[in-house]
Amino acid sequence: MSRSSQPGELTGDYIIDPAHSRLGFVARHAMVTKVRGQFSDVEGHIHLDEASPRDSTATVRIKTASIDTAQQQRDDHLRSADFFDVETYPEIVFRITAIEPKGGDLYAVSGELTIRDVAKPITFDLEFTGLAHDPMGNTRAGFEGSTQINRKDWALTWNAAMESGGFLVSEKVTLELDISAIKQ
Repeated sequence: MSRSSQPGELTGDYIIDPAHSRLGFVARHAMVTKVRGQFSDVEGHIHLDEASPRDSTATVRIKTASIDTAQQQRDDHLRSADFFDVETYPEIVFRITAIEPKGGDLYAVSGELTIRDVAKPITFDLEFTGLAHDPMGNTRAGFEGSTQINRKDWALTWNAAMESGGFLVSEKVTLELDISAIKQ
């Protein structure tokens, strides 16, 4: 994690700034277009160790009811028992279990993603995008990453067959994250 202005400056405890972060997804709809969405109610605690990235940790909690695809009918369906079942499963949780440097500002991040009480391991590439001091006196660290999952692995199995073949909602979903974290 080399983009800090002074060695060791990145090390410390951070919280995710939900107003300046995006935890989103992309899924194919009707086999012809992509639908994008995000979750607006996110909290996360991160411990970064610049000297030993493998000792860094994080836990991110996402309120499933905060899903937003910019279309109310679709959002209501995604909140229903067909998908996230927000009444029964109010949170998605991600816990980092390992961080491996890949060179430069790239890292392989492994963790456990829990959706609908189903916990599965995932690994994704994460780029450290920099460290900045904002006008309010905060130290901010930035990160970007993505990975692709099969939603069926997390009991998100609802679908509808299409007359032309295929299904309405793709099994493959790309998870995207753009994180601004504030040092505590």
